[in-house]
Amino acid sequence: MKTLSIVLNTILICVLVSILATMGLPNNDVMAAEGIQAPAESTTTCDSSRTVHVSGTAVVNVTPDRVLIQLGVQSNGRTPQLTEAVNSATVYRVIQAIKKLGIAEKDIVTDRYVINPIYDDYDSLTIEGYRIYNMVAVTLRDISKVNDVLISALNAGANQVVNVEFYLSDLRKYRDQARELAVIAAGEKASDLAEAAGAEAGCVLSINENTWSYFSGGYWGRNNNLWTQNTVQNIPSSGGSGDSSEFGPVNLGMISVRAEVKISYSLY
Repeated sequence: MKTLSIVLNTILICVLVSILATMGLPNNDVMAAEGIQAPAESTTTCDSSRTVHVSGTAVVNVTPDRVLIQLGVQSNGRTPQLTEAVNSATVYRVIQAIKKLGIAEKDIVTDRYVINPIYDDYDSLTIEGYRIYNMVAVTLRDISKVNDVLISALNAGANQVVNVEFYLSDLRKYRDQARELAVIAAGEKASDLAEAAGAEAGCVLSINENTWSYFSGGYWGRNNNLWTQNTVQNIPSSGGSGDSSEFGPVNLGMISVRAEVKISYSLY
């Protein structure tokens, strides 16, 4: 009886499997008859044997919101001690004058300090005295204070305006905008060229960005890396109107953020 029960159970299982197989998921013929599309096989449309190479350029002009002012205090003296004392006292007065304008101490730093001997003539080794170059860098978060800072610093004893440099605190955002516009321009150019040749631009095969940089230096050939990677300040002309800038002896202008890309597309 036990053997007969095992045989009957095996037969029942086989019958159930057959029924499920018959009533299971439809095959491709059934799906086609019922208008159901089978998943398409993955194919690639990129043909690297037929390509179009284009470049795209975009420029975003933005009003700067930060200023870096580099002020110099040059002092001469007979001895290093005397020269340093005079220079330090002058720099202290300059910094205090700038702080009175509401500039935070963290935004005022010593940017360069050089002490050189002064010889009695070019070929001589006889030292007549010493000269100190002390440069103070001031970051302005309120660009309307440019003129006030310059006047106050000069009145306090600064004898050099080394550099006045405008820049953007959120430069990355505008670089991204310029890159996006440059890619769009390249895509439009590729489509126009392909259509003119009786083809169509397909997928992107490669992208290269031009990252050449403008030099922004100022005194001593110094590069502050504020405008690097395709950025530069454009100073607008006054057009002969003679109007003075609200920022005094400097003109605010615009920061031009430029992006240039080279893209290869497939053709089909």
